[in-house]
Amino acid sequence: MSEMTTRRQAVLGLVIRSYIERGQPVGSKSFVTSYGLDISPATIRNEMAALEEMGYLTHPHTSAGRVPTDQGYRYFVEHLLGETELPLPEQLMIRHQFHQARLELDQWVRLAVAVLAHTTRKAALATPPRARESKFKHVELISLRDTLVLLVLVLMGGAVKQQMLTLDEPVEQEALSRLSNELNDHYKGLTAGQISARSNDLPALGRQISHIIGQVIQAVDRQGEDFVYRDGLLHMLGEPEFAESQQVRGIVQTFEGPSLSSIVSTAAPVEVGGVQVLIGGEGRWQEFADLTLVLSRYGVEGGASGLLGVVGPLRMTYDRTIGAVRYVSQLMSDLVSDWHDTDDAADGQ
Repeated sequence: MSEMTTRRQAVLGLVIRSYIERGQPVGSKSFVTSYGLDISPATIRNEMAALEEMGYLTHPHTSAGRVPTDQGYRYFVEHLLGETELPLPEQLMIRHQFHQARLELDQWVRLAVAVLAHTTRKAALATPPRARESKFKHVELISLRDTLVLLVLVLMGGAVKQQMLTLDEPVEQEALSRLSNELNDHYKGLTAGQISARSNDLPALGRQISHIIGQVIQAVDRQGEDFVYRDGLLHMLGEPEFAESQQVRGIVQTFEGPSLSSIVSTAAPVEVGGVQVLIGGEGRWQEFADLTLVLSRYGVEGGASGLLGVVGPLRMTYDRTIGAVRYVSQLMSDLVSDWHDTDDAADGQ
């Protein structure tokens, strides 16, 4: 079995960079000419053959030139790419766009997707920041008529849920307000499970409302990262790899379909700030066999977090894409952290 030498690393890196840039299989003669190497085409051909034997390169039937395999891209990303950053002018421009946006979480998430799609010229996605277990912050019970009551539930992190309730018998607004205050004192900062455990020492109406609050919080937790903002699909479909109509149909179904959220949630890094590169589905997701996902988790460690990333062909500019995803993720983490600090300060007043 061949071994990965320093020269083979250099050849592999140059072959992949050339293929990413030009989209054409790389032959030994053109390789030597393009890079002005003082090495014979035969030597390069032997090194390419060794890299093909090792599983890093392959060649289309119609060409003697080589192209990277999924394994080759993986080796390139993990060993040859190095740390990457967006140029400073682009960082400043992106930061300015966020500072111009309204101070709303959904607005930031939408902007993150648009910025990533524009910067990388690929498809982009993001999920809103959510706590892994939602926590109670505040509830308000509002009498509408007779036994009909509006429950307004606010969760830590800013999510607001409303639900109409029909009580067994009419209750005056004054009594509902007292119950709201009691629940707010009783449940501040608790999860659905903790609320259930502490509801037994409340009167019957309090237990009924507590049960409903727990159900609402559990529904939010189940939703998790199911909601995905998407943008830039046309950028990705413009790539030559997706010229065939059948491929386009499959890509659209994958990007717009319900399986995207579960795959993204499973493949994304657990730690805030981490970047994960999923190449060719990694043998687990057939619908991503011709795609690369670059994913990152943003938010507050141990608190609310979301996912963002870029979807594109295997032949993508990995350095620029990873740099863009990492920078926008860091920026979103800063914004979410500031938002949480402001929210906590308001709670303490």
